[in-house]
Amino acid sequence: MTQPRPANDRVHLGQDSPDRQALIERARHLSPHLSPDDTHVSPIRGGREGADERLSWVDPIAYGRTRNHLDGAVTQLSPFIRHGVVSLAQVRDRVLSSVGSASQAEKMIQQLAWRDYWQRLYAEMGETIWEDCEAYKTGFQRDDYADELPEDILNADTGVAAMDMFIHELVTTGWLHNHARLYLASYICHFRRVKWQAGARFFLKHLLDGDVASNNLSWQWVASTFANKPYYFNLENLQKFSGSHVDTSYHNNKPLAGTYEALHLTLFPNLDPPVPQAAQQTKQKKRRRS
Repeated sequence: MTQPRPANDRVHLGQDSPDRQALIERARHLSPHLSPDDTHVSPIRGGREGADERLSWVDPIAYGRTRNHLDGAVTQLSPFIRHGVVSLAQVRDRVLSSVGSASQAEKMIQQLAWRDYWQRLYAEMGETIWEDCEAYKTGFQRDDYADELPEDILNADTGVAAMDMFIHELVTTGWLHNHARLYLASYICHFRRVKWQAGARFFLKHLLDGDVASNNLSWQWVASTFANKPYYFNLENLQKFSGSHVDTSYHNNKPLAGTYEALHLTLFPNLDPPVPQAAQQTKQKKRRRS
């Protein structure tokens, strides 16, 4: 695990105490590949002070209750973990010290454990992490998926308002809520039928917390090449978890609308029809009674 850099060993971009604008200008000077019109600067500030501030805000109980909501009590510590400003162990210890019992922090500890698990898998897989772990479980073959992202996705101009907002947020801030990442990954893989590798590269290009292990294996989970079924969603689910700041209106998100059963038939026509949710619930009730 990468250890935090000591405070007296920080790397400065050519100045002893550069202000933010000076750092931005210096970073642009060191990045000649950037196009002149690429002026996006993330509002996220790095450094140990920023990490300590976010650590002080951590509320494991609220996190466990609201983490799937895009306006929930998430920590946004991932960029600091990714770049070694804080370690998973330090976050774990801070989380456990803020609750009365470990069970109150279970959901947050689970997420730290997943991140550690991805890293361990990556250590074993190496560059094969860019290959499909398994075949798609979507009724399609690998060659049925496009190799590259369409221009409308790259330009946040898909016509699906929520997806365009997520793409814009990703490109301009370098961060995206995990649930929004799943929505966007599912849209790219299943609604647009693009190989997960193209989406994974797109995320790594923009994410400040871009980590090959967590990123690629999560994309494979969505695509179904590292899971027993594809992950997909509908507009109702998006409306439930997105909050008021995301446009989830039917008029502006029509391709996402419909029941899960109806979307399954549209997205995965080569698979057997799913069992309707109502029938599943009836089966579950009968099992409980028996």
